Amino acid sequence: MPVDILQSIFSDIWSAIIALLFFGASIFVHELGHFLAARWRGLHIERFSIGFGPAIWSWRGKDGVEYRLSWLPLGGYVTLPQLAAMSEIEGESSVDVSKLPPVSYGSRMLVLVAGATCNVLFALALACIIWITGQPSNSMATSTTIGYVAPELALPDGRKVTSPAKEAGLQAGDVILAIDGNKVGEWNEIVQTIVTGSGRTATGEPKTVFTIERNGVVKDITVYPQLAGPDEFRTAGIDAGYELIVRGVTADSVADQAGFQNGDQIVSFNGQPILNITTYFEILARHKAEPVNATVRRGESEIALSIPARPDSKDAQIGLALTTGFSLTHPTPFQQLTDNVLMTVRTLASLINPQSDIGLSKMSGPVGIVRILHSAAQADLTILIMFTILINVNLAIFNLLPIPVLDGGQMLFATIAKLRGRALPTNFIMATQSTFMLLLFGMMIYVTVFGDIRRLFRDIQSEKPAATAPADAGE
Repeated sequence: MPVDILQSIFSDIWSAIIALLFFGASIFVHELGHFLAARWRGLHIERFSIGFGPAIWSWRGKDGVEYRLSWLPLGGYVTLPQLAAMSEIEGESSVDVSKLPPVSYGSRMLVLVAGATCNVLFALALACIIWITGQPSNSMATSTTIGYVAPELALPDGRKVTSPAKEAGLQAGDVILAIDGNKVGEWNEIVQTIVTGSGRTATGEPKTVFTIERNGVVKDITVYPQLAGPDEFRTAGIDAGYELIVRGVTADSVADQAGFQNGDQIVSFNGQPILNITTYFEILARHKAEPVNATVRRGESEIALSIPARPDSKDAQIGLALTTGFSLTHPTPFQQLTDNVLMTVRTLASLINPQSDIGLSKMSGPVGIVRILHSAAQADLTILIMFTILINVNLAIFNLLPIPVLDGGQMLFATIAKLRGRALPTNFIMATQSTFMLLLFGMMIYVTVFGDIRRLFRDIQSEKPAATAPADAGE
């Protein structure tokens, strides 16, 4: 077996191990919060488990607690018989709960909120690492300028329609200030705001309002997104605007003959501004039989170059390797947490909003999360840390939702009991917990099968070539 194949296999295995460790650490930190708070408040602790179901490995410590790693990696739990009746989910307790001292409302709330608190603290610690080491970014990611407006969109049924952006009159060079009244500061935020939008016309069609600046004039433009792409997300048909910088010129190539040099920034072809790699390739493809007048910025000057005609060329390559601007930013930990909280809240809001086009099948479960972590581990440790911050923010917010089985549901039960002056019936709590646990597992299975696994097989079987990134253009 060739050495490069062995290296690739070991790299994949190592990345998978790292991904599982980061995912497991996020669950562990959450349960550790409950465990430490319960120990501090003097509660009886029966079991500390990462995962649900039968144990893969278990060990009972001198403190009497069973520490367990279980087969279903959908979360974890700390068995606290004084806190909640969860025997059908966590297993029977070995102690008589009636003989244990009652737990005060304050202790209940403290123990229940401790899991989410530890997730936030863990995310904050990781955010401090990003703050110190820096977060790599490029002009595509930080852009709010439209660099390309697609003429057409391909719909899931195979039809091609005029892209919503072109139909609405959006243009390359427009600066996007807000989407549906929500200010946006980078391209990922623009895309997410469009995807999670809930605006609709009187006939029920998706509608999005872009607030843009064009030639110094601010205006609102209404766009009617289409559901496109393999996951049928709301799509407007636009891409980010960014500079294209020459980082390599192939010797004796067309570009070399034209006089391109490393460091040149491509300004325009035939007078049309080049703000996106797609525009670059489209113009070269359309004008193979004739020269193309190029303008590049070299230092402080703009220089005119002429790309010779290439009537026999089979593609739009001319021998240039292109990149875009890169920088290292240092967002504060609180800024990182705020951005992730807003992203999580926006996604959850769209999930429960009947006017949006986001459903459970478009969410990611444990399989999808580990897969993304695996990709991040292969790409860069910084990206892996950034995604882990998002996971922990998600875990914190999700677990505080007032849904039975989750910490927020337990806090709701405790508050209702406090207000009514007596505990809720044990049978009612157990039945409610069991019902919602089945619903939660059902949701997890649905998301895994119709979301994660479907996307995994689709990506494996896909024969479409990968999109060309600016950094790879011409190579």
